[in-house]
Amino acid sequence: MANIKPFKAIRPNKEVVHKVAALPYDVYNRQEAKEEVEKEPLSFLKIDRAETQFSDDVDTYDDRVYEKAREILYSMIDDGTFIQDEEEYYYLYELIMDGRSQTGIVACSSIDDYEGNIIKKHENTRKEKEIDRIRHVDTCDAQTGPIFLAYQANDRLKNIVKKVKEDEKLYGFVSPDGITHNIWVIKKGKDIEAIRTLFSAMDSIYIADGHHRTASAVRVGQMRREANPGYDGSEEFNFFLSVLFPDDELLIQPYNRVVDNLNGNSKEEFLDKVRGNFLIEEYGEIPFAPSEPETFGMYLDNIWYKLRIKDGLFDKEDPVESLDVSILQNFLLDPILNIKDPKTDEHIDFIGGIRGLKELERRVANDMKIAFSMYPTSMAQLFAVSDAGKLMPPKSTWFEPKLRSGLFIHKI
Repeated sequence: MANIKPFKAIRPNKEVVHKVAALPYDVYNRQEAKEEVEKEPLSFLKIDRAETQFSDDVDTYDDRVYEKAREILYSMIDDGTFIQDEEEYYYLYELIMDGRSQTGIVACSSIDDYEGNIIKKHENTRKEKEIDRIRHVDTCDAQTGPIFLAYQANDRLKNIVKKVKEDEKLYGFVSPDGITHNIWVIKKGKDIEAIRTLFSAMDSIYIADGHHRTASAVRVGQMRREANPGYDGSEEFNFFLSVLFPDDELLIQPYNRVVDNLNGNSKEEFLDKVRGNFLIEEYGEIPFAPSEPETFGMYLDNIWYKLRIKDGLFDKEDPVESLDVSILQNFLLDPILNIKDPKTDEHIDFIGGIRGLKELERRVANDMKIAFSMYPTSMAQLFAVSDAGKLMPPKSTWFEPKLRSGLFIHKI
């Protein structure tokens, strides 16, 4: 059963919280991160991406970068930018975007639950991407980016959350992208005990976003266990920073695709091949976003099309094969455009749905040949894939809004 525990958060003081809070480290490239830190010197990016403190000739993964991250973190604790709570608490983190609210419980999750598949994944991780965060967490002795977890909505938890939100906020601010961030601290012992008990009754919690950060945190915990053979399981390195959201408050946005060529086909040859697996309807210049599963928008030579997969081509009961991202991959991208491995193929790119269909048109006008708009994966599908012990294709889900880093730090 899930072990979700309260913790003594290191967090910004109220006066600077809106300046410290930053988008996740992997949203930016190096130059973009540097520009953000120049624009806001207190941004947590200077810790999450400490290469911003060096000239470009210093490698992103140089030992000095990780030492600088540690130096900045503890100097900001020493000067009062960050403070640490003296007791273990849970926290609430509400994000409001376009009038839609989602509220998660900030806590620490067990690395044993991850290894025991109580905390379930739907995505493979790549070792080279893990190494950076392993070094960051290990050098800083702290986890700085929360893992986005989801659980099946629970009425008793909802009632506790609703009651806590009637109290005074710990923080409340609007970030530059218009997202509202509200945070409360849960201090009452009976609420803390109830939350821990309710999570302990759950046999499945799901990684929504942050697979690499999770794997990295778990690996550091394993390293600490190896270095401390007398550990008893209560040490902080046995847990990782998380925000847990009920599934009924989450919305997955589409993850659209663009490809830079037609694999040697003329437009007519390409469309003929597509007709082998799909019904095609021309929409002209009117952008098409699917409103139901098994349909796709396609933009080619300034014309939008609606595609619908023909019946009987795939197993509707298979949780992976029935995903729209799998259908497009298996019946168009691979056989017609020769995109065999979308993780590594340089001819395909992926665009989060928040950027809209105009971004697809812009990319086709500039550096791509064809674009596909997708129907989003659902939370039920994410749960089904995870429960089956299977993996989604790359770039299957895009969650918005993004959790901010720097609001909570877990010292290990």
